[in-house]
This record gives sequence, structure tokens and C-alpha cells, in this order.
Amino acid sequence: MIADADSIGTLVDKERGLVSREIFLSEEIYQQELEQIFARAWLFVGHESQIPNPGDFVLSRMGDEPVIVVRDRNRRVHVFLNSCRHRGNRVCRYDQGNTSVFTCTFHGWTYDLEGKLTALPFHDGGYNDLDKPAWGLWEARSELFEGSIWGCWDESAPDFREYLGGTELYLSALLRSIDGTPGGAEVLGGVQKWRIPCNWKVPSPDTDRTHGWITHKSVDAVNIAPSGQGRRDRSDRGQSYTVNFPEGHTMSMTLPREDAQPYRGSWASTPIVGEYLDHAYQERKKKMGALASTQCAPGIFPNAGSQGGQPWVIRIMHPQGPTTTEIWSYFLIDRDAPREVKEIIRDYYGRYAGPGGMTQQDDMENWHWSTAASKGTISRRLPYNYQLFVDEQPLHGPSNFGLPGLFCSITSDENHRRYYQRWAEFMAAKSWDELRVHEHVK
Repeated sequence: MIADADSIGTLVDKERGLVSREIFLSEEIYQQELEQIFARAWLFVGHESQIPNPGDFVLSRMGDEPVIVVRDRNRRVHVFLNSCRHRGNRVCRYDQGNTSVFTCTFHGWTYDLEGKLTALPFHDGGYNDLDKPAWGLWEARSELFEGSIWGCWDESAPDFREYLGGTELYLSALLRSIDGTPGGAEVLGGVQKWRIPCNWKVPSPDTDRTHGWITHKSVDAVNIAPSGQGRRDRSDRGQSYTVNFPEGHTMSMTLPREDAQPYRGSWASTPIVGEYLDHAYQERKKKMGALASTQCAPGIFPNAGSQGGQPWVIRIMHPQGPTTTEIWSYFLIDRDAPREVKEIIRDYYGRYAGPGGMTQQDDMENWHWSTAASKGTISRRLPYNYQLFVDEQPLHGPSNFGLPGLFCSITSDENHRRYYQRWAEFMAAKSWDELRVHEHVK
């Protein structure tokens, strides 16, 4: 089933809150997504802390395309398609490292850190006047945002900040260190990667605040949070909302009291962590004012999710087929935190999130069975229901606390409805001219 402008209404009905199961199961729709969405959207590919020095590289993905993220000798960051221009072989097979060139193991074509073709072994003039600059590694557009690295294949797409459409405030807050230093985060250790048998959109958008009470009931009982209460500490939670944007970006938002102390008492059993986080948070309040206590976790369309606070995670849902997803989790930590603090927090992250984390295992089981139980001849005829608070009018303007976005109830399905509406727009649009949002929600 191919989605086009005429059939899109049968797949996503935002007004009624209904979404066809076909968009999670169809091979034809999946192939169209790779062309219509992943070849046109801005995609998270890594973090500068992974490539601090010239010659440093790390492998990443853009949709189903393998890419190399590398820092050249002039410290500029590039995102290259990991495919030799000669016969298509991968030119880099190591997950990360440092190099001066990338050499294909098939015929030895060699590329420098700027992607330029520099060596053609055994050609002995056989290529005559080969235009070597035209045969360098294929490069994506790339932009840096407070340490995060984003890539886009489409030259006609807007720049990354325009693409964010108002979420830059929240993404900036996420990527700051606990003390409010811009771009003060770093990736803690390697990237945790695992595959699950579900469509990449099942864990997206990465906001669902109505499942935890039952999905994570057993983990709450185990009390794995630093304070020994629940999954994670919930002090000073304040008032929570879902927030969405016409560009398809979504998140949950908590506005705690201005006198909130979100880390005090959480790490009582490890005072070195508690004291560090509490001091850093006081510095954050000096730099950021009321926004310091805002807990937000933006999900950037189409496949980047996040979780703020502790654990502090960026999670990418990489498509690997209509019913297979590879999730990559980047655990973040303050770059300047003491080593002992990093080690203790890393241990907590390990038991909370990632493929071995107790909480993530709960989610993966449901994502898997939601897919398995939707594949049948009869079951795939039935739409998914996203009707919770479908008639709610979002807060917009001065009443939304002076912050950008459309605010709705924390238990509303509006984030999902907005996300799938944007999905439908990408699937139907013939060009970026049709996709541009001309009035961003500020």
C-alpha cells in the first residue's frame, strides 16, 4: 500500500485520533518512509564529545544509511556516507577511532578526512582524466547544536534551527550541563545499541505518560532509584504537560516550583553525587533563572527522543525494516563532573535504561507484542486509538507560561496525534516547499 495525498487520510485521521496499523507493518510504506522522511529530515548522528580531536571518527546512521562522523585537521565536522564511490564497499568498519585516511578494503580507493579521493591504486593512467573531486565520499549537510551533531541529505531543507521550529529552547536546556553551561554535556562511555521487533515509530514520539503505572509496576516495586524509592526520584515534580509543535516535535514538560531542589535527598547513599548535583543545580538557577527548574525532554521529528534529569538520555530509533528497530542510547553526563561521580551515575543508568536496564526491558516487551498482535489478517484492519483528550484545546499564547509550544494535559494523546499528522505531511509532500511551517509556535 503506497501512501499518497489521496490515501493519506485513510492512514492518519488526526481529528478523530485514529491511525492505521498499516503504517507500522507495510513494507511498501516503509520503503516510502526512507525516501520521503529519512532522506529529507534532519537526523541526530552523534555528539562532539565522541570526536574531540582531529582524525577522530565514529560510525552512525541516517535512516538505513551507514555514515561516518569525523573531525578533520581543521577541526571541522563532516558526515559522510560510509560507502566507497567505486563499488559501494564500506570504507570504515570500526565503530570509532582515529585515522588520517579512509581506505576501502576492496580496491584500495582512499579518501582523506575531508572526503576527497586521494589515491587510486593500480590505475596507471587507466582512468585517463578522472575528475577526482567529483568522486569523493558523499557528504550530508551537517550542523552542530550545543555539542550535538545533526545531518540532512536534502539540500532544499531549511537550516537546522528553522527545522526545530521553537524547540531549540528545550533542546538547548537538555544539552546544557547541570550547572547550565551551554553544551556542557558529554556522552558517557559508548553508545548502547540493540534491536527490537517493532516498527521505528512505535517508540516514537518518545512521550507517553499513561503507561508507567502498569508497564513499570514491578520495577517501581524493586525501588531502583538512587534514593531507593521507585524507578527514579520524583521530588519537586510540579505540574506536568505534553507539549507539541506543528513541525512534529513533541515532549513532556514539568514546571516545578521555583524553590525546587530536584537532586536534594536523591543520592543520600552516595553523598559525593548528591553534593555535586545540588551545587551544580544552584549554579544553573543563577544562569537560567526560572527555566532552570523546567524539566523537559524534547523529541525531534522523526526519530530522536530524550529523557531529562537522571537518567539523562538521547535515544534514537533507527529503522531496520517495517518491523525491526535498532535503538541507540546516548547516556549524558556533565563533562566536568568528577570521575567518581561519573562512575556512580553510569552504574545507575545501566540498571535503569538500555537493553540491560529494568525499565527499558518492560517497554521493549510491550513494543514487541504490540507489533506481533497487529500483524494478522483481521487485526491489521483495525485502527489504533489516540483519542485521549481529542477535544482538548491546547494552551497557546500568553497563557502557556511564556514558553514556546502547544501545551496539553500530561495524559493527552495530542503529542501522538500531532506526530502522526506530521508523518502524513512528509509522506504526501512532493518537496520541502510543501513542508515548511511558516508560523512557528513561539
